[in-house]
Amino acid sequence: MKRIALLGMPNTGKSTLFNRISGASARVGNWPGITVDLMSAKILLGGHIAELIDLPGIYDLHGFSEDEQVVRHFLTNNPVDLLIVLLNSTQIERQLSLLLQLKKLGAPVVLVLNMTDEARRAGITINTENLAAELALPVIPISAKYGEGLPKALEVAAHIVNEQKATTNPKNINLLLQEDSQIEHEMENLIQKHVQIPTTLADDTTDKIDRILLHKWLGLPLFFIAMFLLFQFIFAVGGPLQDALAWVLDLIRSSLLEPLLSGSPAWLEGLLLDGVYNGVATVAAFVPIIILFFLVMSMVEDSGYLSRAAFLMDALMAKMGLDGRGFVMMLMGFGCNVPAIMGTRIMRSRPMRLLTMLVIPLSLCSARLQVFIFIIAALFSAKHAPLVLFSLYVMSFLTMFLTAVLFQKQYKNAEPFILELPPYRFPTLRQIVLRGWQEVKHFLNRATKFIILGVILVWLLTNFPSNVAPASIGTYAGQIGVFFSPLLDPIGINHELAIALIFGFVAKEIVVGALAVIYGMQGDALMAQMATQIDWVQAMSFMLFTLIYTPCLSTIATIRNESKSNGFMWLSIVWSLGLAWVVSFVFYQGARALGY
Repeated sequence: MKRIALLGMPNTGKSTLFNRISGASARVGNWPGITVDLMSAKILLGGHIAELIDLPGIYDLHGFSEDEQVVRHFLTNNPVDLLIVLLNSTQIERQLSLLLQLKKLGAPVVLVLNMTDEARRAGITINTENLAAELALPVIPISAKYGEGLPKALEVAAHIVNEQKATTNPKNINLLLQEDSQIEHEMENLIQKHVQIPTTLADDTTDKIDRILLHKWLGLPLFFIAMFLLFQFIFAVGGPLQDALAWVLDLIRSSLLEPLLSGSPAWLEGLLLDGVYNGVATVAAFVPIIILFFLVMSMVEDSGYLSRAAFLMDALMAKMGLDGRGFVMMLMGFGCNVPAIMGTRIMRSRPMRLLTMLVIPLSLCSARLQVFIFIIAALFSAKHAPLVLFSLYVMSFLTMFLTAVLFQKQYKNAEPFILELPPYRFPTLRQIVLRGWQEVKHFLNRATKFIILGVILVWLLTNFPSNVAPASIGTYAGQIGVFFSPLLDPIGINHELAIALIFGFVAKEIVVGALAVIYGMQGDALMAQMATQIDWVQAMSFMLFTLIYTPCLSTIATIRNESKSNGFMWLSIVWSLGLAWVVSFVFYQGARALGY
């Protein structure tokens, strides 16, 4: 099988191109370092199956960050049939050096100039024919965002791969890069001959917007206001969608499943309906809001605004031993902690990586979001719901900042912060839909792995021994809750909520499903029951504990793999558990002392 490697600097649109060619759902974001792991896909190219590999973005083959080392290791140890080098047309004068380094490796190369639409608007002209002749390799202008020029690029790649008689083993990288000054001189010569860049770029829209959004005093307030308005929009639009899906799921149970299982043994009917179906359906009812959340956030990410947020936060982050990149990783953690922790590979400093990995699990990830949306919908009015959710996001930031301040001396960093601010862009409908589908697929994947198994275990614990009332103190679940009551009673968490928290160690998505199984209800009935069992103070304490306490097993495993330290992994677990209890205790006891 032919092997094709896709390379380029960060923020050149590699993941966008990879998705468009392969149809895969690689994460696409408008900031440097988004691709930190090797992604591959089988594609049909020139009548043959080929393996397309999306390598992490690198600035230089001399780089020392972990993702740059990944690229260097791959090129040194893996034979390739073609290198597709992707450069940003608007920054070609700074990115040609990477092409010249890669060209010296001896493998066939196709140069793909991306973002030609932006280059045209900026008045940048590139003579691709003459540039191709001097480089002695194909040069294809494209727009990965809109698919412009892509068929031509694939046709050229197919021709080269088919003509290639044998797979190329890359030459020794270290020997080829000893004369960097020669590469710099060659790059300057190519730019002078074949590229015309206006003294002042024609499109100053980005500068005009940045005067407002990067304002010294207004920048951060505007950012948080924008986030709050997004939550308002998500609840306003997602609420009816959630109700509609919940109605459909209730209808499926009453009209299809209950009649179908009516003749089954009582224990099997209870397991399948009150256990598996109630648990999974309750979680699934909140998927529309989750999808809507990530559709909106994908537009914010791809627009380039989050890079600005990192820039705005850098001064504050520096006081806590972090930098703007750490803030970007925190924002990534709001989607999922796992890729955010892996994203710390773009940091060269190990202390910086460890400190960032310690704070990321405190991000309000999508799994926790499902729990909060459920609890908020059950206990709070539509008027207060966005404010409650926004307060949880604020608390997430506060706990991350507190953690960074307390541990910054232990993980002291001296690495300078460099972040490229891309122009503002609006993602295409295709990119938005891909992101939404990615979240649905992620949910379905976790549902099959964790949620179904989790709700089955919860049902067994809440229904056995069989000689006691289901979900009572006498069941195994009740006994576990009683065992932990000395720790959880002071923070207002009863034995039913305690069981949900315990299973949340595996995956936070199980929490909502576990509550459905414990109470034997789903949808509106479950929400109504929850409202009679706990008040808003207990609900808020429960959400605060869920927000902060130990992340899911996948996150813990990733922390262990990335830090390569069992001690650091246990520090993360113990710290988050202790902090969660203290924050919930202060809130719960304080609210009760005030008469709530």
